[in-house]
Amino acid sequence: MAKLKIKKGDLVQVTSGRAQKNGGDRGKQGKVIAVYPDSGRVLVEGINRVTKHVKAGATARGTRTGGLVHTEAPIHISNVAVVDPDTKKPTRVKIRVETVERDGRQKTIRTRVAVRSGKDL
Repeated sequence: MAKLKIKKGDLVQVTSGRAQKNGGDRGKQGKVIAVYPDSGRVLVEGINRVTKHVKAGATARGTRTGGLVHTEAPIHISNVAVVDPDTKKPTRVKIRVETVERDGRQKTIRTRVAVRSGKDL
C-alpha cells in the first residue's frame, strides 16, 4: 500500500458520507487519534461514533461496569481530507523535497505542504 499522507494529530474534515442535517458526519472536523495503514483507515475524534453494548463485569476494585458505551470507529482514509491551517478548509497534501547541506554533507528533507495555501503542515 502507498504511504499515507495523513498522520496522527492532524486536523481532518470528513468529505463524504451522510450530511450533518441527516445525522451524518460529512463536514465535521476532528483530530486524528490513530492511523491504520494496513486497512487504509483512520480513527478521528468525535467522528463515526458507534454504540457498543458492554456486558457488566467487576473491575479490580469491585465496581460494576457495563451498559452502553459510545466510541469512535475507524473511517476510510479516502473519506477525510487534511484541514489547511491557513484557510481552515480541506486541502490535498503534497511533499516538498529540499536538499540541505549539514556538516559538509547533503541531506534531503521531506516536508508536508498544503496544496491550497502552500503552508507547511
